[in-house]
Amino acid sequence: MSELVLLVLRIGFLVLLWFFVFAVVYSLRADLFGVRVRKLPAGEASAGAAPVHQAPRPSSPAAKAATRLVITSGPKEGLDVPLGTADSLSIGRSSESGLVIRDDYTSSHHARLTKRGDIWTLQDLGSTNGTFLDGQRLSDKPVQVQIGTPIKVGATTFELRA
Repeated sequence: MSELVLLVLRIGFLVLLWFFVFAVVYSLRADLFGVRVRKLPAGEASAGAAPVHQAPRPSSPAAKAATRLVITSGPKEGLDVPLGTADSLSIGRSSESGLVIRDDYTSSHHARLTKRGDIWTLQDLGSTNGTFLDGQRLSDKPVQVQIGTPIKVGATTFELRA
């Protein structure tokens, strides 16, 4: 082989190696800091909202609005998070999340609880290990959450309470 061919092969290998290094760094950055999510303007957000799939309702005739979130198992067991006037609560490993759960089975941006009127809905945000509502794995569509229904994210289980 001529020296020119060897030089081109060496440079090609170095370029390929640097592409691999940049891909690894980008992947680590996205996992540690999360991916930026574009916020829709108010008009587009309400027009493009997905329909809410309802979970089975409990038999109690007097349903109250949830005012707090209680962790029933996991590393933060017993933690009581007041929901107050919040319309949304993000759940994940990222420090930007409203409820930070630091375990190996939780994604940076794992799930989101959203309030519409007195109804809370839960949506999985494309997590790797899934979000479970009363033992059923959720899709990316919002599902109504009843008070007292167990929600599992990673190794943590919590529920909404009045």
